[in-house]
Amino acid sequence: MKSETKLLAPLSSKDIEKLEVGDKVSLSGIIYTARDAAHKRLVETLKRGKKLPFNPEGQVIYYVGPAPARPGRVIGSAGPTTSSRMDPYAIYLMEAGVKGMIGKGSRGQKVKEAMRKYKAVYFAAVGGVAALLSQYIKKAEVIAYEDLGAEAIRRLEVEDFPLLVVNDTKGGDLYQEGTRQYSMSV
Repeated sequence: MKSETKLLAPLSSKDIEKLEVGDKVSLSGIIYTARDAAHKRLVETLKRGKKLPFNPEGQVIYYVGPAPARPGRVIGSAGPTTSSRMDPYAIYLMEAGVKGMIGKGSRGQKVKEAMRKYKAVYFAAVGGVAALLSQYIKKAEVIAYEDLGAEAIRRLEVEDFPLLVVNDTKGGDLYQEGTRQYSMSV
């Protein structure tokens, strides 16, 4: 069993180059939320040569559209969404400096190649436990695209957010490795 690595966001290349597929990560610090519609706007902003609503250097983007917060709570249920929907935009954001992405499901080959090139990593958050994951979020505020509702960009402060490394900077892929190991054992 691999040990758990504690990381503080924003991340540096040094932070994530030591990570390998299957590593457990406990992430604390500041991360940003963005789903499909927000990603489209972010990339359009980059293509126009304008500044993003946050400095992308070293940042982690969580693919989530959280539910509204109940009274007394920071945020509602906040589970990951399918990451492949962000694939058309992810390379532009890595090129701009994003170092980490959090979601569920596999990534396309071009995105995995970009992770190697730009020294970025893809983490999986466990789907189906959205209410539990929200407990690791200590602060949440909308910083851009409020008109998108749940898909607005939020600045989150997280503490010990539990993650697994799915794609590392060396080209590793946990899903492919797991499939290979399973096939060999059957």
